[in-house]
Amino acid sequence: MLNRKMTDIVRNRRPITLPATATVQQACVLMRDHAIGAILVTAPGGGLLGIFTGRDAVRLLADGHNAAHTHLDTVMTRGPATITPAHSAMDALRLMQDGGFRHLPVVDGAGALVGIASQGDFRAFEHARLDEETGYWERI
Repeated sequence: MLNRKMTDIVRNRRPITLPATATVQQACVLMRDHAIGAILVTAPGGGLLGIFTGRDAVRLLADGHNAAHTHLDTVMTRGPATITPAHSAMDALRLMQDGGFRHLPVVDGAGALVGIASQGDFRAFEHARLDEETGYWERI
């Protein structure tokens, strides 16, 4: 499939979420146990509030904060960039490259959380195509 949609990438995968009141330690345990690099932070109704990543955890610990006593709402990235299930994998890769991040929440038109994509979810040919496009833009 040369032009996969995001719905194909996140299909049959339930995203790992936590409320904003959860601690960084709880998030890190889930990230370790599920071998993932990001947790989606959700509101009581399930809407996306933010994202917490391994980079956030490193920053927090380097600054000397206690992971067991720090809540996600104080360290998460609020209002992260998102993409819809109808967008292509290439749209997602471009957005991730332009924004300098490795995880991208997928939400539907009503704002409901569908999933999350990470750099590793994309195929080699999609990465190669992005590199080729980037090369074209650099030459222009």
